[in-house]
Formats: sequence, C-alpha cells, structure tokens
Amino acid sequence: MPRFTYTRPDTLSETLRLLADPGHNSRLLAGGTDLLIRLRHDAPNFDRVIDISRLPELKIIEQAGDEVRVGSGVTYTEMINSPLLQRLTPFLIQAARQVGGPQIRNQGTIGGNIVNAAGGADMLPPLVCLDATLHLVSARGERAIALPDFILHPQRTHIRRDEVLSHLTFPTPPPGVRSIFIKLGRQRTSAISRLIVAAMGGLDASGRIDFIRFAPGAVTPRVQRFEEVENLLLGEFPTPERFARAGEEASRVMQALAGDRWSSPYKTPVLQTLTIRALTQIFPT
Repeated sequence: MPRFTYTRPDTLSETLRLLADPGHNSRLLAGGTDLLIRLRHDAPNFDRVIDISRLPELKIIEQAGDEVRVGSGVTYTEMINSPLLQRLTPFLIQAARQVGGPQIRNQGTIGGNIVNAAGGADMLPPLVCLDATLHLVSARGERAIALPDFILHPQRTHIRRDEVLSHLTFPTPPPGVRSIFIKLGRQRTSAISRLIVAAMGGLDASGRIDFIRFAPGAVTPRVQRFEEVENLLLGEFPTPERFARAGEEASRVMQALAGDRWSSPYKTPVLQTLTIRALTQIFPT
C-alpha cells in the first residue's frame, strides 16, 4: 500500500485548518469503505489522510422546528437505530439497511455515500425525494447547495478540496406521508445497486394524491426527481391504470435523460414494474 501521513483532528475547526494548508494535498477519511479499497488499486493523488470519523460535530441527528439535520459522519447503523428517522423517514431506514453487510453499515457514513456519488449510491434517491440540502464548510466560510445540483456526474461533485460536508438538512415530511425504497442488485445481500426506486406520497381528504416525490437511482447520469411522473399523479385518484401510465412515463424520462444504453432493454421494463410496485405500496388502492 502506498505511503502517506495520517492525522486525526479533535474538532471540525482543526480539520478545516488542515485542509487549508497549501503544503499538503489531503484526503478525508470517514468510514473508509471506499477510500481503502481504492488505495489497493490506484496510486493516491494525496499525501495526507485526515481522519474525521470521531468528530462530534458530524454525528448529529436532530429535528429543529420544521427541519431535520443529519451529520455527515452518521453511520448507516446509527441511522437505522435513530427513533427520529424511523418515525419521519422510514425509507431512509430501508435504504440504510440494504447498504452492504453489517461491517459496512457500522463503518460507512451517509456523508461518504453522498460525496463519493457512485452511480448506484443507495442514499441519494430518498434524499433527493426529501429535497435535501447539503451544507459545506471550509476555512473560507460556509455554503449550502441542493443535493441534485451538487452531483455533476457519477463520482464527480461540486465539493472543493478544502471543504467538508458537515451535515444535510431537509424539511420535515408532512403528516400522513408514506415512503418506500426498492432496490435491485446482482445478489440478495451486499449487492451493488442495479436499479433503485424511492418515492413518497400522501392523499388529501377526498382520496386524491396531493403529495408525491419520485426519484429512481442507477438509471440516469445523476439522481433527480422525475417531475413528469409526479405531475402525472398529482391531483389524481390512485388507480392501477394511473400507476401503469406512471411506469411508462418513468421509463420514457429515463431514456430521455440517459439515452439508449446497453442496459436499456433490461432497465426499461424493470423501472416500469418497480414504479408500479412502489406506488401501489404508498397508495394502497
């Protein structure tokens, strides 16, 4: 394994000072579930690793008014065990439960999943449904950016070399909204995602759909809400026919955004089926 220096700061402010040091090219280490694997295959483009896995500032899970805050250093296991997230965002819990095996869930962090921005990152579709905002800090100050705008392409983001993703925020979901996360992988356990569907939905007093968020994963260059599908459902009664149309529209939007790829003959019908399955579970007919 290549050589580099290692340091573990005690505070976020110390971390930002280290990142601002022009004498080093530093890489952050949170869970290490991606970084350590890459080091075995590729020469590093950094000379120092900064371990932020124990910074208390990055471990928050809290609700403040109508907003939820989750620290970037929160592990998947800590998410799964959070009563607040269990109550407000059950599909985040579903997603976290399906990341790797127990060892990965104990070490890997939500911030790492976001910043690495893999094409099949499990946490991105539900976070996009939640309209999550990312909060980035550096010695120069702070900035906030919407999650879909943060990702340029798979494994390419807008984060700067001296920045840390400190936490993310999202509005508290309205009462009565149901959510679902469905993932397909190559095998039943520890699978890399081949296709994901995340959705949230709620009905008004008349039984019409008045809240809908829909975001597939691993099907487009970057994760985003399919607003065309949402608009097709909003204000309508939930029916099998409407869900079938939504499945067709989801596949059409996917092809418009991703183009005709080698996986299209597989993903087109599968996305239709998973869309119908997800809508049926959040809007029982």
